[in-house]
Amino acid sequence: MSQAIYYIHQDSPDFDNSIPNQAIEVPVHEVLDKSALLTNLATACDFPEYFSHNWDSAWDCLTDSEVTQLTMDLTAVKNINTEDFNMFKSIIEDAYKTFGKPQLWVIVPHIDDAQTTLSH
Repeated sequence: MSQAIYYIHQDSPDFDNSIPNQAIEVPVHEVLDKSALLTNLATACDFPEYFSHNWDSAWDCLTDSEVTQLTMDLTAVKNINTEDFNMFKSIIEDAYKTFGKPQLWVIVPHIDDAQTTLSH
């Protein structure tokens, strides 16, 4: 069964075979918030100049794009704005339900590391 978002632990034995080779990487840094998500998604997916750096525009540009698979590595993130990340995930899920694309593979850190990241 196909789904919009897959979570893969960085130490998973199937890590190398879990993410499609053609998946486009959405770069992330130490802080993951709305600004970073929108800017990095726009860059990775080569959004047009009229992209207006808001959630609605991200959905429009993403669904108009040819992008079918994305990956995001959260292992180096120190601070996640969970409200913004949940909104980002809802855009991916809604686009997938409506258009069958994109799918997102999220690489997550070890459980102890993840708890530290989310507690900030």
